[in-house]
Amino acid sequence: MGRPGYRQGPQPPRQQRGGCGAGLIIAIIAIVGYIGSSQKNSVTGETQRVNLSPQQEVALGLQAAPEMAAQYGGTVQSGPDAERVKEVGYILVHNTMAKDAPYEFDFHLLADTKTVNAFALPGGQIFITRALYSQLQSEGQLAGVLAHEVGHVIERHGAEHMAKQQLTQGLTTAVATASDNPNSAVLAQAIGSMLNMKYGREDELESDEWGVQLAAEAGYDPRAMIGVMQILEKATGGSRQPEFMSTHPNPGNRIEHIKTNIEQHFPNGVPPGLRP
Repeated sequence: MGRPGYRQGPQPPRQQRGGCGAGLIIAIIAIVGYIGSSQKNSVTGETQRVNLSPQQEVALGLQAAPEMAAQYGGTVQSGPDAERVKEVGYILVHNTMAKDAPYEFDFHLLADTKTVNAFALPGGQIFITRALYSQLQSEGQLAGVLAHEVGHVIERHGAEHMAKQQLTQGLTTAVATASDNPNSAVLAQAIGSMLNMKYGREDELESDEWGVQLAAEAGYDPRAMIGVMQILEKATGGSRQPEFMSTHPNPGNRIEHIKTNIEQHFPNGVPPGLRP
């Protein structure tokens, strides 16, 4: 306490000083943990920030598959459509470099007739809704969709996103701990979400490249993927949100990207004889 007549300067509350120190420690732990989670992808040879082994990805995907399928009305267990999805999926896996991946690929048709979607879980569980399947016009388009999802698995995008989300959560917690302003934590979370959206768009374009490569390796015409993008563009009904606010690139932009990839893979033109 100061002497009478002597005004002390403002002192930061002890709790705030302690919060800054704790926040810094949390941030350091989050960053070190993220940096230390490097693994080499056995298929691509790239070093990635992931904190799961391929075996853990497989186990996680198998565990999550029933719950995810239930959100789309469950899987179609039998019938020619379900069999076709599995058949084309296995053609892709067994006739391309995907067979060298340490994953247990399985392909499922979902009963949902309203949601146009396809997705992959870590470890190789791949799904397509009947709403999307019913709009595909050829086996080549189905192969393009499934090859794109196989690309997500090979690139370990799910495991990468989990590591990035843990980093984002750690940094958000650090900001909230260090600051007595609740808006700071909200801003940190918003920035993290925007970064994850950006990574999501890059992942989609990367998987489109895999779609071109794997479909062609399996004997399908990769140009069929252009038709898939047109179907997705039509399905949005012209009500897309701006691309920078989405985890997916606009289908129109993806068409141009796919055309460029096809030209790069086949500089002399797509060879004849591939299945459309």
